[in-house]
Amino acid sequence: MRDTRHRTQDVRGHTQAGFTLIEVLIVVLIIGILAAIALPSFLTQKKKADDAQAISLARDSETAMEAFGTSNQGSYAGATTSSLHSIESAINVTSTTTNAYLSSVVANANDYTLVVASPASSGLFTITKSGNAITRSCSGTGGGCVGSSW
Repeated sequence: MRDTRHRTQDVRGHTQAGFTLIEVLIVVLIIGILAAIALPSFLTQKKKADDAQAISLARDSETAMEAFGTSNQGSYAGATTSSLHSIESAINVTSTTTNAYLSSVVANANDYTLVVASPASSGLFTITKSGNAITRSCSGTGGGCVGSSW
């Protein structure tokens, strides 16, 4: 096989091998094409991961709400984001630019609504308990919300 690399001689007469400019440009072009193909797929997966984090937080919040109700003779009245955070410290209640957080709690004696926001994917994930029925709804374009439910 013939070596196609460009060879030059330096001042001392030593031979130096290297790549031509065309070869380097072709490699850079191929890397650019591969990056252009992979980047959109990566961004979609990132949004799905952000939504999965929000869904997990919504379920943790639901568990904390049920614990709150159990501690208050079956009543959810008086529950707040802070009270749920005190039950489960993993529940993030502070708005950030990247992490999901419990944005609101609306509760009365028998019913509640929990809303978790996912800023990275612009999604809202809601759990509503009305009587014995629990519904889960969502909005956003992150990939974890399909047909307004999860």
